[in-house]
Amino acid sequence: MNASGGQQGLIRYENVSMTYPSTRGRPPLKALEPVNLAIEKGEFICLVGPSGCGKTTLLKISAALLSPTQGNVVFNGAPLNEPSRSIGVMFQKPVLLPWRTVEKNAYLPAEISGTMSSAIAERVAKVLTMVGLHDFATALPDQLSGGMQQRAAMARTLAYEPELMLMDEPFGALDEFTRETMNLELSELTHQAGITSLFVTHNIPEAVFLADRVVVMSPRPGRVSGIVEVPFPKPRTVDFMRDPGFTELTFEVRNILSEAESSSTRVAEEQP
Repeated sequence: MNASGGQQGLIRYENVSMTYPSTRGRPPLKALEPVNLAIEKGEFICLVGPSGCGKTTLLKISAALLSPTQGNVVFNGAPLNEPSRSIGVMFQKPVLLPWRTVEKNAYLPAEISGTMSSAIAERVAKVLTMVGLHDFATALPDQLSGGMQQRAAMARTLAYEPELMLMDEPFGALDEFTRETMNLELSELTHQAGITSLFVTHNIPEAVFLADRVVVMSPRPGRVSGIVEVPFPKPRTVDFMRDPGFTELTFEVRNILSEAESSSTRVAEEQP
């Protein structure tokens, strides 16, 4: 596997850069420098980096919700120029319609696309059971805890069997215990289903726990500062967090982040 990108991968980023245009008299904002990365089928990749480094920008480009200023994204061997039903997205908030039940929120994408069927209904029921919400299928979102709402959002995404699952800090607002539980469930579900995943987080231990590879981003403009392999079997359990290797990898990611921030500061200070 080519860690920094190559000619393979379910999704591939080829010299992807992003500059936001000037607004309200402000100069253009360079969010991403050329990113080259290949994500293999079935891999779980975590993106970590400081706030504003372009992680969410890269995620939006991965969903074709945003077009890069330069470079190309290749998905399943073809240019990714528009949103694909094979790519699922989970956001920081569950984005559930408050007047629809858990089950009907999960049906919504199929209803919008006109693809609702008995097969979809069966998959929704199956996934709700997988995420522990079978008994809450008829509940409204405000009757659920924060963790249960994110389970509902996860079920909605998984029900359509995406080849690629994009997640933008979906557990960031949860308490530590619930977050740990969600990480365990996500690790097991994506491993069992063989879903390729790209997960954005600020939490280094979370990244090491979930990932096959942790991609470390530099401060803005974001670029890949380093990639850390996590060569431990899956699905993982809480015991993995007690392994000395877990601690070592956590510090390795932290050191790459620290070096990238120091380098960025030096460059800024040297500029006139």
